[in-house]
Amino acid sequence: MSNADELEDSSAPLIEHLAELRTRLIRSAIAFVIGIFVCFYVWNPIFNFMTQPICSALNERGQDCGLILIKLQEGFFVAIRISIMGGFALAFPVISYQLWRFVAPGLYSKEKNAFLPFLVASPFMFILGSGFAFLVVIPLAFDFFLNFQQFGMGGEAADPTEGLGQAGITFQGSVAEYLSLTITFIMAFGMCFQLPVLLSLLGKAGLVSSKGLAHVRKYAVVAILVVAGLVTPPDIFTQVILFVVVFGLYEISIQIVKRIEIKREARMRADGTWYEDDEFDDDEFEDDEDEHPEEKS
Repeated sequence: MSNADELEDSSAPLIEHLAELRTRLIRSAIAFVIGIFVCFYVWNPIFNFMTQPICSALNERGQDCGLILIKLQEGFFVAIRISIMGGFALAFPVISYQLWRFVAPGLYSKEKNAFLPFLVASPFMFILGSGFAFLVVIPLAFDFFLNFQQFGMGGEAADPTEGLGQAGITFQGSVAEYLSLTITFIMAFGMCFQLPVLLSLLGKAGLVSSKGLAHVRKYAVVAILVVAGLVTPPDIFTQVILFVVVFGLYEISIQIVKRIEIKREARMRADGTWYEDDEFDDDEFEDDEDEHPEEKS
C-alpha cells in the first residue's frame, strides 16, 4: 500500500469524527438558542425569584424592596444576561448528552462505567453549591451589608435636614449591580463545589493520592484563600464562608480518594496484580528524610 493510500484511509475516520462533532455542536447550539428564547419570555419571574434574598432582608428592616435602572438600556441587558444563563441551564442536559454521545464510542466499558458517575455528580454538585449560596450565603451576606445603613430614631432613614444634620445612608441598588453580585456568589460556590468531583476523578485515574493530598494540605489552604479572595466580593465575611466550605470539601475529597484507593487495592489483590513497590518506595523516602534532616533545611 502506498503512502497516499495510507493517508486517505487515516483521513476518512477523521472526517467522520469531524462531521459527527459538527452535528453534536449544532444540536447543542439549537437547544441553547431555544433555551434563551424561553427564558427571555419569562425573565421577569426569574429576576423576581433572584431578588427574594434582598427583599427579605429589606422587609425585616421595614424598608421597601426596590431596585433602580441607572442606565436606559440596563433593563434590556439584564434580561439578556438572565436569558443566557437560564438558556444554558435548560440546555445543559442536551449539551451534556451530546458530549457523552460523542465521547462514549471511543471509551472502553470500564472507562464508561468510571466516567459516567462523575458526569452525573458534576451538575449535582454545582446545583448543591448554587443552592447553598442562594439559600444560606447570600441572605447572610446581604444582611451583613445592610447593617451599614444609617437610620433615624423612628426607624426611618435619617433626614439630613433635621436634628444634628446626620446624613441618611440607605440602600438604593442598581438592577445590573445586584444581578452581577448574585451571579458572582452563585458561580463561585457552584464551581468550588466541583472540587470533590475533580479530585475524585484524578484519584480514580491514579494522578493523585490521599497521602499526597494530605501532604500538601498547607499549600491547599493558601490556594483556597487566594481563590476565595478572587471569586467573591471584596468582603472578609463571604471569603471566610467560602474558605470554610471549600476546605471542608477538600478534606472530604481526601477521604473519597482514600476509599477509591482501598477499593482499587482490594480489586488488584483479588486479580493478583497488586505489588508492594509503591509502599516500599514511600518507606524508603521517609527513611531518607529521617537520615538526612539537614538537606530539608
